[in-house]
Amino acid sequence: MKKILLSCMIFTTPLAAQAAGFALIEQSGSGMGNAFAGGSAVAEDASTVYFNPAGMTYIEGTQLVGALHLIKPTAEFNNNGSIAGAGKPLGGNGGDAGDLAFIPNAYFKMDFSDTIKLGIGINAPFGLKTEYDPTWMGRFQAIKSEVKTININPALAFKVNDQLSLGFGVSAMWAQATLTRAVNFGGGGEGSVKIKGDDWGFGYNLGAIYQATADTRIGMAYRSKVDQHLEGDATFTRPALVPPAAAPDGAINASVSLPENFSVSVFSKLNDTWDVMGDVTWTHWSRFKQLAIFRSSGALLSNTDENWDNSMRYSIGANYHYSDAIKLRAGLAYDGEAVNDDFRTARIPGNDRKWVALGANWTASPNSSVDVGYAHLFISDANINDGRSGAANGTLKGTYDGSVDILSMQYTHNF
Repeated sequence: MKKILLSCMIFTTPLAAQAAGFALIEQSGSGMGNAFAGGSAVAEDASTVYFNPAGMTYIEGTQLVGALHLIKPTAEFNNNGSIAGAGKPLGGNGGDAGDLAFIPNAYFKMDFSDTIKLGIGINAPFGLKTEYDPTWMGRFQAIKSEVKTININPALAFKVNDQLSLGFGVSAMWAQATLTRAVNFGGGGEGSVKIKGDDWGFGYNLGAIYQATADTRIGMAYRSKVDQHLEGDATFTRPALVPPAAAPDGAINASVSLPENFSVSVFSKLNDTWDVMGDVTWTHWSRFKQLAIFRSSGALLSNTDENWDNSMRYSIGANYHYSDAIKLRAGLAYDGEAVNDDFRTARIPGNDRKWVALGANWTASPNSSVDVGYAHLFISDANINDGRSGAANGTLKGTYDGSVDILSMQYTHNF
């Protein structure tokens, strides 16, 4: 187990959230080309462990899946009336807060019997990174914000009859958060603070697939919330004139619930050439009311009101079977943002996303196939007017321009 975790940590680099809030939907390479439409009903490969464990009953034999997603987000701030922190220069626009990142996934599935299937997935359901120039005008609100997760998800599926399959999985999720910002020490100058903590949390996922006709199936899937109680340290960089007692280093803790979601999907084979699929997913982001960080003494170090909204994601997709070996994919999606416009912060400046995706599957041999997928995300301009932390930190006011490009690759092997 330690070797598995170490490998995941090495290959899980800073992430940029590409679904609402800081959720990551990039959990398979095969699903990317359809904008993840039909996720809980497609059951095309072992990545169904994540999307709907019941789908394992549609996969014969033993299968290993590995995927890698390259992500290039852009997030640029445009000033429109920001106010500098008391007694400090305003600073620049911060540059591009996005950076090239990658997300790996791995899945394994095997038959226990004709009706019972076992599987395991290792992935990153949540992740985020934004990072600005350290002297930018919003430095007292945020410089670097980073969230990493590693999720280990064993699962079981049971075929009740020819129409109904059920699935269940459990999750052990490691989460780590790193937050930095500048600190205004008034006449003493400027310093900075770095807050870092991690924790293990646990949850579960449920799924069902109903084969309505020989060519059409309906999937439903639920992933539970995962409560994380992060523990770590706050480390200050202080100017020479500021004594350590004015901003002492020390242990900190914070609690956050990573939200549950519920999906309903449909997959239908129209004929030998065309498949169509669709999906609706709800995520309970309204759990995220505030981000409160406490010292070990119980004293409040910082508190940010978030007041997020529940989010909805809608997607449709299609497959074209060009030949026995080549399948072409396309998909569209609308991903509503959870961030409330009145409470947007520089740490997570996202907004609604519109997906356009294309992909292809090549069956290289009877036992292996390769998937590639590409998506471009159009992100609506996001307004921000954040002066909640007081005159010492100023007010960040303006708009964000953003977009995302994602390239996914996946290899599937059947034993």
